[in-house]
Amino acid sequence: MADEREPTVIVDDAHITYRVQQSGSASSPLAGFKRIVTGAKPTILREVHAIKGVSFVAYKGEAIGLIGTNGSGKSTLLRAIAGLLPVEKGAIFASGQPSLLGVNAALMNDLPGERNVVLGCLAMGMSPAEVKPMVKEIIDFSGINERGDFSSLPMRTYSSGMAARLRFAISAAKKHDVLLIDEALATGDAKFRKRSEQRVRDLRAEAGTVFLVSHSEQSIRDTCERSVWLESGLIRADGPTDEVMKEYEAFVKK
Repeated sequence: MADEREPTVIVDDAHITYRVQQSGSASSPLAGFKRIVTGAKPTILREVHAIKGVSFVAYKGEAIGLIGTNGSGKSTLLRAIAGLLPVEKGAIFASGQPSLLGVNAALMNDLPGERNVVLGCLAMGMSPAEVKPMVKEIIDFSGINERGDFSSLPMRTYSSGMAARLRFAISAAKKHDVLLIDEALATGDAKFRKRSEQRVRDLRAEAGTVFLVSHSEQSIRDTCERSVWLESGLIRADGPTDEVMKEYEAFVKK
């Protein structure tokens, strides 16, 4: 029987390669300026094959954890799904516009948090009428006012954790066809993690698809029924979270 679920993301034999200049004087700012002036070609680049023929299909209503050791390609894959990195070979197809947490919310450091909530929601395509009643709810969800009226202060006065929580609160305020979250649930205290994990479940229940990259195995277990294990740019396992986690943990302990 054919799979009747509706696919939201199709990754088909995707390869992603970074090209970086070789170290040394040839890659210095002065050398770069000389090339601009003289029209000389840049130095030979070193290629890093970050994603190597990855294929999978994500469906509506799924929350998918992306796990793997540092440098395995998790964040690179998220950025490619969001359309921020080109695919060298193969293809990535997505329904609608995938939203990478913190990218769609165009926050400005010199503006107060409250004003950034409005701008971030507008940047995601919400109307002013939709945004107005949600501002207080978003600020309360982020928890930035728990130790004072920080929502009226410029973003540059926030800690990195406060800024990350506000970005998550803004991004999660809108229904997304595909929401990509990279480590956002690791910020804040246990209360915020509980709220954010519940919001991921709500987004999934609203027929969206959520991808979550997190070093917290518990966050993955609590929010994702499916996990994809990437290692050195290759998929090592794809299936129910508990099964994939057991394989991954055995690998890490070796």
